[in-house]
Amino acid sequence: MYRIRLKLQVAICAFLTLVMMSCGVKYSFTGGSIPKDMKTYSVLYFENLAPMVYTTLSQNFTEGLKERIRTQSSLSQVNADGDAIFEGTITGYSITPASVGAGNNDRAQNSRLTITVKVKYTNKLDQTGESDFEESFSQFKEFPGSDVTAYEAQLNSDIIKMLTEDIYNRAFANW
Repeated sequence: MYRIRLKLQVAICAFLTLVMMSCGVKYSFTGGSIPKDMKTYSVLYFENLAPMVYTTLSQNFTEGLKERIRTQSSLSQVNADGDAIFEGTITGYSITPASVGAGNNDRAQNSRLTITVKVKYTNKLDQTGESDFEESFSQFKEFPGSDVTAYEAQLNSDIIKMLTEDIYNRAFANW
């Protein structure tokens, strides 16, 4: 009984793989569905227009998005005019109280660093434009107290990873 069930599961997986391949979609087990004709991508510099500025955020975010696509796809990076183009701005960088200490002092026990980016994605191979989007993505991390100085570099790194994952999934997995 076990062998029959296993053979059935293998057959179903093989069938689904063939169906997906015949639909013109390249499936990757790294979390994305990239059109089979797509070969290149471009990530333009994300300028920081947030009222509060962390000096290396633009560079770190831009490089983080390039790295995310490079490591999770077989696409080749080009400086301009890729089959997939990512561009946008950093629109928000804020630190807000997340919780107040018990009882006495109106000081933040925990604070929250939030980063928001506006992204425009263009799939030049999609003549209909249905896969293109322009939307904002936001992520946050909490840290103890209200002084972000000791945590800021690591928080930025963590949030960039979350943001680039969201953007990658929206562009290539339609999540």
